Amino acid sequence: MASETLAAALEREHREIDAGIEAFTASGGQETGPLKRALDALRRHIYLEEEFLFPPLRDGGLMAPVFVMLREHGEIWRAMDRLEGELGGEAGQATARELLAILERHNSKEEPILYPQADAVLTPEAAERLHGFIASGRTPEGWVCQGAGA
Repeated sequence: MASETLAAALEREHREIDAGIEAFTASGGQETGPLKRALDALRRHIYLEEEFLFPPLRDGGLMAPVFVMLREHGEIWRAMDRLEGELGGEAGQATARELLAILERHNSKEEPILYPQADAVLTPEAAERLHGFIASGRTPEGWVCQGAGA
């Protein structure tokens, strides 16, 4: 089993994603590399939550919080799609700041409510699978989060 808790690993990913978006805004939109890496990481993060984390949490009685997170994932996904279409302009900067605000609201609920339950609710096998994905997993080509079209 990995020495880092699932909650700590997932929160670390949040910080890394935020840092990439912040680097883009700090550069005035000139440095798109950190943003592109952050958006790829965010899509992957949403995938791992929806495919590995949320089903056992939902089965463990956290249906309402998971539903809220799924809805917010759709909002995040649509903001990422807009941002990718606006790179390099003033609109891109505004959308990047909007995405950071959405993520701050989302993470402030997800981290204290769902993440602490991950290590308690997931079976050792499921936790190991999730740790493995965090370490080296990739989002399947063409995967879109559940709420993206809502």
